[in-house]
Amino acid sequence: MKNKGLEYCGFYAFARPNLILLDPELIKAILSKDFQHFTDRGFYINEKVDPLSAQLLTLKGLQWKLRRNKISPTFTSGKVKMMFETLLNCTKELKVLMNDFAENHQVLDVKNILGRFTTDVIGSCGFGIECNSLRNPDSEFMKYGKKAFGEGTWDHLKNSVSLLSPKLFDIFKIPLNNPEVIKFYMNTVKETLRYREENNVVRKDFMHLMIQLKNNVKIENDDNLGELRSKESGNTMSLTDDQIAAEAFVFFFAGYDTSATTLSFCFYELASNVEIQENLRNEIKNVLAKYEGRLTYDAIMEMTYMDKCIRETLRKYPPVPAVVRTCTKRYKIPNANVVIEEGVTVYVPILGIHYDSEYYPNPNKFDPERFSSENKSERQYTWLPFGEGPRVCIGMRFAQMEVKVCLATLLQSYKFSVNPKTQIPIVFEPTSLLLAPKGRIWLNVEKFK
Repeated sequence: MKNKGLEYCGFYAFARPNLILLDPELIKAILSKDFQHFTDRGFYINEKVDPLSAQLLTLKGLQWKLRRNKISPTFTSGKVKMMFETLLNCTKELKVLMNDFAENHQVLDVKNILGRFTTDVIGSCGFGIECNSLRNPDSEFMKYGKKAFGEGTWDHLKNSVSLLSPKLFDIFKIPLNNPEVIKFYMNTVKETLRYREENNVVRKDFMHLMIQLKNNVKIENDDNLGELRSKESGNTMSLTDDQIAAEAFVFFFAGYDTSATTLSFCFYELASNVEIQENLRNEIKNVLAKYEGRLTYDAIMEMTYMDKCIRETLRKYPPVPAVVRTCTKRYKIPNANVVIEEGVTVYVPILGIHYDSEYYPNPNKFDPERFSSENKSERQYTWLPFGEGPRVCIGMRFAQMEVKVCLATLLQSYKFSVNPKTQIPIVFEPTSLLLAPKGRIWLNVEKFK
């Protein structure tokens, strides 16, 4: 359609009209400039039937705005920096496990190992719980994390129907999330909250910030080194235990698989492009030398080539291949005689845009220099792995820090190459909600002598 010079086109999913946006300026208008017409995502939400469904990702209108304003200060760069040491502690087991793979010449199922790492990170930083998934791949968090993403045909069918016709779930009072998953996360969060409040436990993590919000303590929206600074709030809307459980769940749901997938694809590209891998390793070593070999928050923020590599990975492999918005107020497309009616779903095809040769020449090539300081300014609304506008991913800073810590930890000590068991070129799994490879990515790992 874009080749025909169109800025948008439409299709029907059953009886539901959908509009696909093709023009970056129109995408900018709908995601940002005219956001008041497209405030909702149109996802399933029912707080009574499925309490985990009522969180930032799904909330609508005023409910979303109030919750976003309440929670946004917990994800400033300062608050993310506060969690750095907690995150860094999770790399200890990762290094132990990677040593075993290298010394025993075992082939690395990169998604499996990094999924266990991101589970430990989210468990520790999000719930304040040591999951030990790297040590024990059958940990409860891994078990229920997999269940949360769906394990069979019925789960895939429910996910598809929830996107096409979420009202059916309300009519039949069906929870989208697995009842076992709901029970596990609700109980885990409530037990954590009770223990911390009864024993006055303070920990530098997401759960502590949620407890402050529950107690109607306003978290300062600043970047002052992530200190646990707060003051009494005049806002009477505190968070309930159920709401905290829902936000902790989406912190896990949105952060576990997306970060593991991004890391898997990044290691695959680095293993496939030896020179790029070596350039990144040299940057890591040179920066760490300035910090006496210590991996710190300030050190990873200096790794600019790493940032380019991550951005290019997210360009080729955006975890969420499309962003959706529901029209909440009748909207006339600028400079056109087309009106988007209330209820129409609007799609931004992220994967398609990221592979558009108009914006990214030779799009199948992995080229971090696409995101040099000179080129980054050209990427506005054509690089959208976290979305854009007021509903941009709130956990973007945390996710990037997690990925950077993992890359810096492993690349300074290990070399990676692609094992022949890996299918090349990568083929995407068609039944997955998130972008995922069909089959596994297998890598060889070698420790520096």
